Amino acid sequence: MPEAVIVATGRTPIGRAVKGSLKNSRPDDLAAFIIDATLNKIPSLDRQLVEDLILGCGQPAGEAGYNIARVAAIQAGMPDVPGVTVNRYCSSSLQSIRMAAHAIKAGEGDVFVAAGVETVSRYLHGAADTGPHNPLYSDAEARTAKRTEGGQGTWTPLDGSLPDIYIAMGQTAENVAQYKDVSRESQDEFAALSQQRATASL
Repeated sequence: MPEAVIVATGRTPIGRAVKGSLKNSRPDDLAAFIIDATLNKIPSLDRQLVEDLILGCGQPAGEAGYNIARVAAIQAGMPDVPGVTVNRYCSSSLQSIRMAAHAIKAGEGDVFVAAGVETVSRYLHGAADTGPHNPLYSDAEARTAKRTEGGQGTWTPLDGSLPDIYIAMGQTAENVAQYKDVSRESQDEFAALSQQRATASL
């Protein structure tokens, strides 16, 4: 079975939503730019030999629509390379890496580009989740609203009730941190260690 390895990586800076220096940058332009820059790190690779460009996108609509993976492939100088846009919300880019690794191990190809893009600043140019909410989840949404008032105790998984599928990711993170008793201090320590490891690997 072939082994999947990461040959090169790249990322854009992170900007403040709506206010930062990247607020006017389209997601397709950002994705194409960083894919091109990453592939430039491997000059011996003919980028036309890439089997597929797998791009994770949490909100693949509006400017990030039209199969943004294929759009990014074209803009990154790979007009003959197919692209597939993957949506698993905040785990979309992680899913794209997983899919590329599986494809290599399954013998479906040798070279894949796994990437991810999200531009919250451009969200209003075509949001994917602005439709009416399903009333089946109204009780769950009411529970979430109640928790925002405070004094609800430690969050625990629901038993038999429908979850709030419309909950914000930040609220989900708070609930999980409470349930798993993960302190802010331990999160900060892990983040600092991750940054130190990334710096040491350069």
